[in-house]
Amino acid sequence: MSYYTVRGILSRGMPILFFTSVLGVVTGQILNSELDNLISLPTILLLVPALIKIGGDTGSILGARLSSAFHMGIGTTHIHKNPVVRNSVIAAFIVGITASVILSVIAWMMSGFGNSPLGLFTLFKICTISGTLELLAVFSATIGIAFASHRFGIDPDDTVIPVIATLGDLVGITAIFSTLYLFNVI
Repeated sequence: MSYYTVRGILSRGMPILFFTSVLGVVTGQILNSELDNLISLPTILLLVPALIKIGGDTGSILGARLSSAFHMGIGTTHIHKNPVVRNSVIAAFIVGITASVILSVIAWMMSGFGNSPLGLFTLFKICTISGTLELLAVFSATIGIAFASHRFGIDPDDTVIPVIATLGDLVGITAIFSTLYLFNVI
């Protein structure tokens, strides 16, 4: 059982920790570059942490489900023919979209029921479009990382969740700003 030694855990964990640290710094710099736009719209500033958590959290849930399937031996068939992958993706997507819709209503309520320059429908569009973009990108990366880790003999538990949680932040920030630029909000 040499796999779970201190040396083994550190040798597998340090490159991932370094990679996620670099991704975190890049994400912070993107967020910092748009700070003036965020401060001018407090409702959007309220949305950012919650929206980026939706992608990272649901991607981590999907990664944990795939990892468990690999450990039980039921997730090793082709991706497109695998009911475990399909059902897990559908369930995580429903959770993510539902959370995005609920977030738009909560943000609208927190902004004083319309005292914000952004109405409920605009917040709904921003949350659902950026949430959908984030979920599609994060889920694709989750499936790819989980299957690649398993194929190369690396425990998906060691790779998927830390990478996807950080990647969810990067993709989420990018999706939010892309959506805001699409609707000429900022």
